[in-house]
Amino acid sequence: MPAGEERVIARMRPHGRVLVVPVLVLWLSVGLAVLLLDQVEWAFWNIAVLTVAAIVVVLLTVVPTLAWLSRGFTFTTERVIIRTGFGGTRRETMLSRVHDVTVRRRGLQAVFGAGDVLLSTGGDRAVILSDVPAAPLVQRMLSEQLGARGIVAPEGGDGP
Repeated sequence: MPAGEERVIARMRPHGRVLVVPVLVLWLSVGLAVLLLDQVEWAFWNIAVLTVAAIVVVLLTVVPTLAWLSRGFTFTTERVIIRTGFGGTRRETMLSRVHDVTVRRRGLQAVFGAGDVLLSTGGDRAVILSDVPAAPLVQRMLSEQLGARGIVAPEGGDGP
């Protein structure tokens, strides 16, 4: 690869297990709406049931799904790009500033192979990539990139 040419190594979103509850809410809402339709002789009953079901689906299924879709991580040979939120907030960290990559796992993250990847840049706070799927693999990939740049010694090496 020519010097100075940046290429994308990987793109990913946070772990998908956060979508389990929205899917369950969707199924439950649709099931309850179907059961409750035409159960009362009130003229607006069906409209009320469908309206409540639609509000629940939008608030508890569509919004969390869009929030998950709006987050993501892009790893290149030069930097790590973190996208968060509906507003398109974007944070970039140059790999030349990173001196340590750590994985932290909490709760169910260990069961699903996910974790938080912490990038130590020497500043006050580490850059945190929250709920990264295959966190140990991402840590190894970032460590290899840093090792190739001569920033940190690759695992098993003596270092510069």
